[in-house]
Amino acid sequence: MNSFGFKFGTIEPLPAPTSSLFGQPSAANAVTTTVKEKGKNEPLLSFPAQLRFDTPWRAVEWTEEQKTSMMMTVSSFRPSCKEVTQTRVLLLGPVSSGKSSFVSSVQSVFNGRVTNRAMVGSSSTSFTKKLQSFSIRRQKGEDPTGLVLCDVMGLGDGEMTGLTLHDILSVIKGHVPEGHKFSPDQPVRSETAGYVKRPSIKDKIHCVVFVVDASKILTYPKGLGTTFQQLREHISDLGVHQVALLTHIDQICSETAKDVTKVYESGIIRDTMVKAGALLGMSTSYIVPVKNYSSELDVDVDTDVLLLSAVDHILQYADMYFQDNTPEYTGPKIDKEFLP
Repeated sequence: MNSFGFKFGTIEPLPAPTSSLFGQPSAANAVTTTVKEKGKNEPLLSFPAQLRFDTPWRAVEWTEEQKTSMMMTVSSFRPSCKEVTQTRVLLLGPVSSGKSSFVSSVQSVFNGRVTNRAMVGSSSTSFTKKLQSFSIRRQKGEDPTGLVLCDVMGLGDGEMTGLTLHDILSVIKGHVPEGHKFSPDQPVRSETAGYVKRPSIKDKIHCVVFVVDASKILTYPKGLGTTFQQLREHISDLGVHQVALLTHIDQICSETAKDVTKVYESGIIRDTMVKAGALLGMSTSYIVPVKNYSSELDVDVDTDVLLLSAVDHILQYADMYFQDNTPEYTGPKIDKEFLP
């Protein structure tokens, strides 16, 4: 029995990856990382010594021009289905994984300054208790983009407080009304206030994004992998594509903490992505690392580029939903107003 209150079968864990997967860079670039629990001197976990690559294992242009281009791409995106004006993306992950922070960080990119659009907590229990949909807006006073990020309470809060599998699937199917407060002893049903009995395609979730904390990959409960596997099977049955975000990468790699452009040169981040893939049961090609804004007051180009890369990744898979569910799919729509 796990935090959803369902009995799942056991799943054999994948073997832990080794540094041999990533080639043999020089030992001079070795990096050792230890993550410590707040308020304590003892290490909470230690990642094995990894290596920094001389050549990035994913190519990214860290320029102001690239940021502007990606902002235009996101701003101009429109779902290819004529009945839908905005793509609805659901963020799912353990408590404090960074779901709400991601919402706020993406909106900060478009605001040009750090803002906390979604309320963020710092405790071990989920701060978000209800379904909240955040329409990502361009500049102040302008129309929203074609992206809506949907936030719900975190997974793994315990059998009496966590989000149930039934309620998650109800959200994805479009039955759950905006602002609905979740309670494990009061599952969503047709009698629920505001229940959407016949949801249209615009009410449904078009992509699911799993959010996991890089600094906790080695300490997540063993049953979490089974939970993710069960979720992914049910979500896939609904025809909804899934991707993942690896957050808090600056907490596991000191080089990336100093300079986010080093993210794809970091052996430890790549190794952690492989571990995240094993936890989620998905290829690393679906996973993108991000650094959310937290203590900063101002945005910076490099962090913005990494966040926008994640949004672009999400939109690509969200659009696949319309490819699969729209009879005459003609490709993603582009708002010509934002084309150069």
